[in-house]
Amino acid sequence: MAKWCRFTMRASQESGFGKLHQNGTTIEIAHGDLFSNHTLTGAYVGLDEVVLTHPCQPTKFIGLWNNFHALAQQQNQPLPLHPLYFIKASNSYLGHQGMITLPHSPKGEIGRVFYEGELGIVVGKTAKEVPMTHAKDYIFGFTCVNDVTAFEILNQDTSFKQWTRSKSYDTFGPFGPWIETDVSFENLLVKTLVNGRERQSYPCSDMIFNPLQILSHLSFDMTLYPGDVIACGTSLGSLPIKVGQQIDVVIDGVGCLSNTVG
Repeated sequence: MAKWCRFTMRASQESGFGKLHQNGTTIEIAHGDLFSNHTLTGAYVGLDEVVLTHPCQPTKFIGLWNNFHALAQQQNQPLPLHPLYFIKASNSYLGHQGMITLPHSPKGEIGRVFYEGELGIVVGKTAKEVPMTHAKDYIFGFTCVNDVTAFEILNQDTSFKQWTRSKSYDTFGPFGPWIETDVSFENLLVKTLVNGRERQSYPCSDMIFNPLQILSHLSFDMTLYPGDVIACGTSLGSLPIKVGQQIDVVIDGVGCLSNTVG
């Protein structure tokens, strides 16, 4: 397993990146560029000495909608012919153990806010018009995503679905805690726990478009850059979140993304 993360030192506030050691308690510090030319230094820092930030800095965070057969069937949605997606703004990015903040509008409450536990693809190199047979070469690894959504804002205006607004409030895009580069998506299981209670559990094998198909399709729509994140969509079990709750997105073989709600 190869888990890459970004961090800020608690004492000095200096930032860096590195590879989680197999002992799970230390990070080997790296220099250079994670996606093109990096060197492991042989110097280590303890996990307890750092704050893990989101593990890369995407130029864009793309999220899929209606990408699981089970959810499409439950909602009586037709299967899409092309990945259906939206983009979350960069101000929404949040790392492991960061706080999801429920926002207010000038007119008061924005309504119910939902968690959505998802598998995230991290792009490893510039991808433009990539055939599906080569898509694997452009995937750096996978991470855990919580696609937080203000659903009542999404449908507030009957003339226009507000995807960007409902998905892009500050802290509505947690992902991490790291990027796992040595895992196959076919047998992964996504779970979401609320205060330790399992609320979502669904297999990635139920995807309508798998990660290779997603990357290929999207690369014909727009150029994808190293560090871009693509959330593969969620399935059954998404529910509202409340202040004081802890939301854990757990994908065995990838990691556990944990955030509190404030």
